[in-house]
Amino acid sequence: MNIKNFEFKAKIDEIAKYENLLLTLNPKFQGLDHQIDTYFNANQGRLKLREGTIENSLIHYDRENVLGSKESQIILYQHEPNVALKNILTKQLGVKTVVDKKRKIYFIDHVKFHFDLVEGLGTFLEVEAIDSKEEFTLEELKLACDNYFHFFELTQDQVIDRSYSDLIMELN
Repeated sequence: MNIKNFEFKAKIDEIAKYENLLLTLNPKFQGLDHQIDTYFNANQGRLKLREGTIENSLIHYDRENVLGSKESQIILYQHEPNVALKNILTKQLGVKTVVDKKRKIYFIDHVKFHFDLVEGLGTFLEVEAIDSKEEFTLEELKLACDNYFHFFELTQDQVIDRSYSDLIMELN
């Protein structure tokens, strides 16, 4: 499945404050997912295998490391959990890094909200305006994302320009 989206990630001190604010908009709660994202060495973009209690997928994406809302081009393959896929990818590509997180997932229409507790990094809010059916322009996706940035009253110094994998690798 090809997906385009705009997203931002912000470092937050306490999840409850931002989650309670979101709850005033009556979002749909998807659940609490414990996700292990294994990033593999890739020739282009990023390739990760997500193993979770809710979401399980192989994800290839291209995204620039820039502050604020940024566009991602994503190819998503959803699968049933199976250790063979991870073993094949590990043998063929090698593991770049692993991100372990607990993630609360909410939706409002085509916008997905993640409240993440990432092992070794802390707490984050991630907002993704998603288009998997060619229903929205890039401008509409960016506007939706930016609107929630303002709704949460976030500041630029909270914005993270890189992926969790980059941040984890910087620690090591």
